[in-house]
Amino acid sequence: MAKDRFIMSWGRTYQTGGKDMSMLMKRFISSRAKPLFTDPQGMGNYFTYREAIDVLGWEHTDVYLGGRIDLDPAEWSDLGWMCSYIGPPQSAVDAIREKVSAENIGPYPPDLLAELRDLAAVEKFGRPRGDDFEVIGVEGAQGGIGFTYLAYLSPGDEVIMPDPSYFHFAPACYVAEAVPVRIPMGPQNEFRLNLDEIRKYATLRTKMIVICDPLNPYGTIQTKQELIDIVNWAREHDILVFNNTTHNTHQLNPDRTQYPIPSLYKEVDTSNVIATSGISKGYGMAAMRLGFLAGHPDLLKAAAMVKMEITKIHTNLLAQYGALAALKDHQYLRDAEKVIRRNFEYVVESVADWQSQGYDISIPVMPEYGFSMVFDVSKMGVTGQEVCVALFKRHVAVYAGDGLGDVGASEYIRINISRPDLWAYEKLRDEMIPAVKEAQSGVYGDAVASFFEEGQTKRGLRIAAEIRNRR
Repeated sequence: MAKDRFIMSWGRTYQTGGKDMSMLMKRFISSRAKPLFTDPQGMGNYFTYREAIDVLGWEHTDVYLGGRIDLDPAEWSDLGWMCSYIGPPQSAVDAIREKVSAENIGPYPPDLLAELRDLAAVEKFGRPRGDDFEVIGVEGAQGGIGFTYLAYLSPGDEVIMPDPSYFHFAPACYVAEAVPVRIPMGPQNEFRLNLDEIRKYATLRTKMIVICDPLNPYGTIQTKQELIDIVNWAREHDILVFNNTTHNTHQLNPDRTQYPIPSLYKEVDTSNVIATSGISKGYGMAAMRLGFLAGHPDLLKAAAMVKMEITKIHTNLLAQYGALAALKDHQYLRDAEKVIRRNFEYVVESVADWQSQGYDISIPVMPEYGFSMVFDVSKMGVTGQEVCVALFKRHVAVYAGDGLGDVGASEYIRINISRPDLWAYEKLRDEMIPAVKEAQSGVYGDAVASFFEEGQTKRGLRIAAEIRNRR
């Protein structure tokens, strides 16, 4: 049972958190891996609906059937994971099925098919390949993060990034023995990075600036001029810009335009920019584990060489054929965008309905791209983690905020607005107030606080103290 729980929930069965490390760990784990066990965004140290299973006293094998780690969409309003619940284009499924043959399974595949490499450059990064711009394949945009960090960061280098942001931007620094430097996002900077703040946080050790655009979890985007200013300043100071555009496929605000930094090559020198994207978010193909890493060939070569020594240069060939079909399927994108916009409008109406009933649950900032958004439940006198448990008990799965950063760590709940069935959002609307009421009773407080106390991370202990002091 312990093994099943670890595989399915990434729980603490074999995690140490802030406890003494086992003798085996002390003997063998590297200095690069050790910080992952105590970082608040390290796997198992932040609170998700998987931890809610333990708080509720349920068995993981009863929730995750057959060793899978997704929830049955017929029984669950699963709004937690940031995969596209709309699913893949039928054109991609058909292309993969057509290419299933011994010839496409037996040999080592190319890094990327030539046509796919060309198409990814234009469709995902907004510029053609050439002498000063190239694209390689990676294992999802997540792979792009890992190879970028390992290829360009040295011990002691500092990496400026937004807070909150994608779970793995900060802890992945430790694998390269680099140091994450977080800039809080909020009304004071319109939930975006700006050059004035970057200057304040920069030091002589600053090596990289992470621009997650659109920004998970808020769905906000940078302006064109902000991007140009940051890239120019960074290049002048020999700083690399890492541009993650994973969530830029779906436009929620028709009055705003998102710009992958490589697409601005006619307006700014992007030779100090490495960009990554993939097919998981925009095309509902997360299981294919295929993404793209792009930049100047002289710079990109280092990432390709690191990738070769870790996972080899090849990416899944069947996934490539599927991606090729998906990137050509513009009707799929238009249809998917309609679904996400419909869900967004319904969720905004739901928040207004909760507020009309006296429950001050708010949206800190309206998303402009992607399919993630945030609720702030802090005025309800409970943590997002406690509400997460109460919702999970009602078969609504959401993520609490602590995995995303210090900002909103105990105040936020993040949801996914890509479910094609409106039922999932109707259930969220119906269950939110009963869940908040139950959380306000304090029934989950001790268990949630104990989870964070066990991990002994600074952020976790702050949340645990907040819960304990409320009594």
